[in-house]
Amino acid sequence: MAEATQSQGKSRSRAEQHQDPIVAEEIEGTSEPQASATSATSKRTNAFTELMSAKKPKQTPEPAAVSAKAVRRGFDARDGLGLYIEHPEKNPEGLVVEYDDDFVVINDKFPKASVHLLLIPRKPEYYAQHPLSLLSSNSAFLAEVKTRVDRLRHLAASELRRKYGRDSASDQPYQTALSSLMEQSDSPPPSERDALLPPGRDWLSSIKAGVHTHPSMNHMHIHILSREMHSPCLKHKKHYLSFNSSFFVGVDEFPLQEGSERFHPGDWPSWDMKCWRCGETYQNKFAKLKAHLGDEFEAWKRE
Repeated sequence: MAEATQSQGKSRSRAEQHQDPIVAEEIEGTSEPQASATSATSKRTNAFTELMSAKKPKQTPEPAAVSAKAVRRGFDARDGLGLYIEHPEKNPEGLVVEYDDDFVVINDKFPKASVHLLLIPRKPEYYAQHPLSLLSSNSAFLAEVKTRVDRLRHLAASELRRKYGRDSASDQPYQTALSSLMEQSDSPPPSERDALLPPGRDWLSSIKAGVHTHPSMNHMHIHILSREMHSPCLKHKKHYLSFNSSFFVGVDEFPLQEGSERFHPGDWPSWDMKCWRCGETYQNKFAKLKAHLGDEFEAWKRE
């Protein structure tokens, strides 16, 4: 397969904009974002919260902030992820989870689920490459992404457990044993706890990872998010379909074969919406689906 080097240009046609999985106010940064998923507090720490405290990037006296009014003239809002790539040590908007020379991980500014992370490569040669082509043609890069995504999926699963474990019937054996362990005066360090506890609920099965066939942002990025789609930032049909249709290509599906139909999803915004959990079809009735998702979330949480 020919290596993809096509830049996602500064201007897009109306037809291309129709394919965007996020809406204009999110791209421009004028929509109100949800508070970071990592801002919630708990007496019981886990891998996610410990990572945030142990590897918190250095802060600047005046943290960088992105606003529509402050964007410099000529700046393409679709290049917004570049801020986290270029200066992750400044922890722009408090969204950076971790970073190294090759990748930065952030909380999505407009999360579409309880946990929603972005894995963003920092090497300039990857910036403008189409994710489907890059992940299908560069085996070394794909291997590195799969390794990192696997770790982040476990990290996201641990955050789901922290948020909802005490509400879950199937996680009670783990939760009960954890409470007993935490009451001990010589409680083991977090890195050793899970080996001493029953497995409980399989939270990892509620985490998915992948890319959009037609990304809205110019910089290549991979989504790692929970399946339940519980978020006030889920506001439109395209929001839902972009993560719950073949427009979303899972990391485990790569590499794609040359000529795969996944490169050309068609008029996906016109597709019917189906509940991710029960499969019921809602056609174009997003308000009804949104209400249904709230009920499904409560049921899913109690499983």
